[in-house]
Amino acid sequence: MSKKVFKNCKVVDVMERRIFDREILVEDGKIAEVGTSVNAEGAEVTDLQGKYIMPGLFNCHTHFCMAPDPATDYSLNDAKITILAINNLKMYLKTGVTFIRDVGGNNYVDIDVRNAARKGQLEAPDMQVSGKIICMTGGHGWQMGREADGPDDCRKAAREQLRAGADWIKIMGTGGVMTEGVEPGSPQLNEDELRAAIEEGHKVGAKSATHSQGMTGIKNALRAGVDSVEHGFYMDDWCFDWMKEHNVYYVPTLAAVHWIKVNGVEAGIPEYAVRKVNATCEDHLDTFRRAYKAGVKIVLGTDAGTPFNRHDLTAYEIVLMENAGMEPWDALRAGTIVAAEMCGVDKTHGSIEVGKKANMAVFDNDPTKDAEGMLHCRMTVLGGEIVYTDM
Repeated sequence: MSKKVFKNCKVVDVMERRIFDREILVEDGKIAEVGTSVNAEGAEVTDLQGKYIMPGLFNCHTHFCMAPDPATDYSLNDAKITILAINNLKMYLKTGVTFIRDVGGNNYVDIDVRNAARKGQLEAPDMQVSGKIICMTGGHGWQMGREADGPDDCRKAAREQLRAGADWIKIMGTGGVMTEGVEPGSPQLNEDELRAAIEEGHKVGAKSATHSQGMTGIKNALRAGVDSVEHGFYMDDWCFDWMKEHNVYYVPTLAAVHWIKVNGVEAGIPEYAVRKVNATCEDHLDTFRRAYKAGVKIVLGTDAGTPFNRHDLTAYEIVLMENAGMEPWDALRAGTIVAAEMCGVDKTHGSIEVGKKANMAVFDNDPTKDAEGMLHCRMTVLGGEIVYTDM
């Protein structure tokens, strides 16, 4: 039996919203005890020197098969995509991210990489993946997606992703920022098309996420039964009420807009993308604030892989959420236990509790008071094993 103790640490309890001086006993990759003095007999002991230890972060909107370049290169072959993906996954582990949900891979490399990680063939965060996005012909993301038109074709497209091994179905309800010739507010797949794809996932217990930025597309997806809304630039109280009633999560990806706005065309980002961000960024922030005030369940996701939106900057989404008015504990929960709930793994992940997998991240400072300090992870523990440390 593998036995480890992490002592001399401050445990960030996202369930009780408190920080305790505690020790953590890990046995065979799971948390066996959290107390003031655990049984360390026969255990490998790690002294955390008074640092803060919290559940490993979740990033629930990634594209780990993509590089955060000013403009996406869709010409990479599968070998180059795989190398890129593995290197990106290492960045997550180095920054305290122990669980990701990827919502748009390339040529099913995301599924192959997930399978390899589950078999122990490579070191990576725990993950759920979606295979190819499903979009209308010429719609947002068509360069890397499965183009589908009409309910029957959308149903078949969803079945193809499930056959390939997708955990989630990713469907495009509106246009987006990074595809030329489409607009964020314009609906794309209609309600019947969205419903057909969503139903196929639900038959086998797979949830669906919608890229939807404009309100018409968002409402189409909500009525169709979607489980999470990504980006959500424009939503009203009807949307919020529906989401609360039907347990739909909101993944705002504030970072995606932020990095495009900060860098602009001067950094090589296409003019059409910058124009769309400048036209929507304030409305996006307003929607985020109203959704938070209304009590919608908000989950951390960055859209990493979009321009200058690096895979080692997950914690910056917490900074942006707090800057927009979210309370620190709520921001931490968005990146831990609430994210785990959305992914259906809250019984095993998302908090430091007895019986859960020992996925943890260590930081110098109190993360409820120093969100930017979370950009400098000191140690990452995955399944009880230290997979990264600079201590």
